[in-house]
Amino acid sequence: MRVLILLLFPLFAFSQKDSLSISIENGRILYDDFCIRCHLPNGKGQIGIIPPLAKSDFLYKHMEESIKALKFGGIDGEIIVNGVKYNSRMEKMGLYNDEIADVMNYILNSWGNKSDLMITEEYVDKLKK
Repeated sequence: MRVLILLLFPLFAFSQKDSLSISIENGRILYDDFCIRCHLPNGKGQIGIIPPLAKSDFLYKHMEESIKALKFGGIDGEIIVNGVKYNSRMEKMGLYNDEIADVMNYILNSWGNKSDLMITEEYVDKLKK
């Protein structure tokens, strides 16, 4: 039994990595449909108007709040991203929890961002307003 588990472990590890790759690709497609018009193809947003996602300190410091912004439609109030103030409201995108997870995985692994964390549909589902 132990031998079987040890033999299957590399397949499970590959499966998780493959799942993240699929999620990132799905997220790229969704980003191009929903996010690109404001946050731009390079993820840099518009200084003082639309916060950057590329190399965003806010994204990592406030991960849950960032996911809720996608799920519930924006962040209320002023935020500081990379030392710049933003106070605009993002519209609700109408994305499903699995799509939100995919977009977050894409953002967390694009434009110089790198995360070993994989956002899952189950995690997004548990977040409340």
